[in-house]
Amino acid sequence: MRPSLKATGRARRRLLTNRASELTAALAAFGAVAVLAIVVIDVIQKAVPALNIDLFTQVQATFGESGGGIENAIVGSAIVVGVAAAAAIPIGVMVAIYVSEFAHEQVRRYVRLALDVLNGVPSIVIGIFAYGLLVTGSGQAAWKGSFALAVIMLPIVARTTIEILGLVPNALREASVALGVAKWRTVLFVILPTVRGGILTGSTLAVARAAGETAPLLFTTSIFLNSVVTDPRQAVDTLPFTIFVYSEAADTNLNQQAWAAAFILMAFVLVTSLSARFLLFRSERKIRGR
Repeated sequence: MRPSLKATGRARRRLLTNRASELTAALAAFGAVAVLAIVVIDVIQKAVPALNIDLFTQVQATFGESGGGIENAIVGSAIVVGVAAAAAIPIGVMVAIYVSEFAHEQVRRYVRLALDVLNGVPSIVIGIFAYGLLVTGSGQAAWKGSFALAVIMLPIVARTTIEILGLVPNALREASVALGVAKWRTVLFVILPTVRGGILTGSTLAVARAAGETAPLLFTTSIFLNSVVTDPRQAVDTLPFTIFVYSEAADTNLNQQAWAAAFILMAFVLVTSLSARFLLFRSERKIRGR
């Protein structure tokens, strides 16, 4: 007589617990995807009426007029985020190189802790800090908003680069040193080219995070202009600030433009996030030699 393979007693309870845990995890994942789908569909439905060529080619309409677009906000956001990225990415990468390649273990722990704390600071606190440091007494400007966004981007770039540098095999470093190559040349010409995709990943994630921040821009560069401003020394309009103001306007047309601006930001974040995932995948395959 063959022994029964059916689980009984404690084994049966463990099997049921395992299945219940798997079902709970699957439902949680489905819930997260469902929430994202609901948000995306709702934004698209409300943004469609305002999505036209005028939205991208015309500036804000003057008071009492209908129509207009958000070209000035799109250009302003591009300037503010671009300047912030140009400042935060090189500094973040250099911090990561120092922590991963040159610093002692105790210093590494302190710097990583500082980056984690900075990454957790609310954006409105960073906005108040930038306001008290740069805006008070001298007025708002695009580069001051870029400074606030750069503070937000810095820990993201640094922490992501630190993690990707940790994936580089020590054999690669040892081989370079064995050939008599200086430490700094090893980092510059051997390690950095290997993790270039990972660095781009951290950079794109940081840009996506900063592009949607509103609180720092309220304190540093919040102004409506009926013209496109490209000078970082002047205050500019931005997409997050436009959404914030248009969403509370009494004009239905402005409400629709707020949804359209939200769709543009959402699409930008989606594209940059997918690009970051793709670059990270390529970087990990390159490091592992697959």
